[in-house]
Amino acid sequence: MLKQQDIFASMDQSKIYLIPTVLADDALHTIPSYVLDSIKKCEIFFVENEKTTRQYFKKLWKEMIIDNYQWYNIHKAEDSVKNTFANYIKQGKNIGIVSEAGCPCIADPGQILVGVAQKLNAKIVPLVGPNSILMALMASGLNGQSFQFVGYLPIDNLEKKKKIKELESYSSKNNTTQIFIETPYRNNQLLKDILENCNGNTQLCIAANISSSTENIDTKTIEQWKKTKCDFHKIPTIFLIHSN
Repeated sequence: MLKQQDIFASMDQSKIYLIPTVLADDALHTIPSYVLDSIKKCEIFFVENEKTTRQYFKKLWKEMIIDNYQWYNIHKAEDSVKNTFANYIKQGKNIGIVSEAGCPCIADPGQILVGVAQKLNAKIVPLVGPNSILMALMASGLNGQSFQFVGYLPIDNLEKKKKIKELESYSSKNNTTQIFIETPYRNNQLLKDILENCNGNTQLCIAANISSSTENIDTKTIEQWKKTKCDFHKIPTIFLIHSN
């Protein structure tokens, strides 16, 4: 009887290309040239936003005939999407996964599809491209040897303030940079909560509009930020704190 690995070895191995996209409209220069070569190898794309992905691809490859490819929205990778994805892998198809911004599968639903691909012995090909989390950490001057990305903080005000204090305490005890994000229209409220609940000597880095022409990445103590006028409303932003 053939084992599962023998069955997969006998078929054409599907390749899953994890295709990075820009963080800002004016940042096409951040995409390495070899990304286009990988796009051309794909037959099917699973994307977070079909409209913006099509526009992005056309900027990279003006001659691309969009309708020659099959397109699927990832959403939250419902079972129907995962099943369709798995069937294409079993057919040996080359598939591209594209996030809405930055690198797929990092704070992105594409990770669920890659989990399916791993189980089916597909070849995963991660491609280099901009990642706002790592770029913010690189430019922050905070601890890059030990760091933790915690995603979104709680929406509830009491829970959010509690979480901020927990992250600061964890950072102090473990010398670990804490990285988190917020829905852009809530940025100013989050900053207010950070300033009200962290110690004055805790360092806070705010990285806004990363890779765009208006990029701004600043690290100051909480006390210094309290004296700084700033407005991050509806601006893509990464927050990092480090407490000694």
